[in-house]
Amino acid sequence: MSEQENKISAAPADSDQPAKKASKKAAKKSAAKKAAGKKATSKVAAKKSGSKKATAVKADTVPAAADKAADKPAGKAVGKTLSVTLVRSTNSCIARHRATVRGLGLRRMHHTVQLEDTSAIRGMLRQVAYLVRVEQL
Repeated sequence: MSEQENKISAAPADSDQPAKKASKKAAKKSAAKKAAGKKATSKVAAKKSGSKKATAVKADTVPAAADKAADKPAGKAVGKTLSVTLVRSTNSCIARHRATVRGLGLRRMHHTVQLEDTSAIRGMLRQVAYLVRVEQL
């Protein structure tokens, strides 16, 4: 019986060792997951803090741009106006040019409108220069 007792006592000891190894492996895996989770959250926190810094920098530059805009309107010559007359028909024109003419406020042949001299208006006039006559006032 002593041999049987040894076998019985040896069996649980053998089974405990794989269980201990398995529990050690599980502990290592859980520790690795926790460490990976901490690294991921620290990276996310670093990214978030970096974006906050970037917005803070942008926020600092916006008031300076607003001050410049208050001093002088962007793309606008103060007090200058243009007289624009449609001298050619928009029939058989590109649809975008027809839309640009309508955007300028011209409705029919020989119709004249007074527009402010801005860079946007100048760009529109450049696009349909073959249809209009422009005079500076």
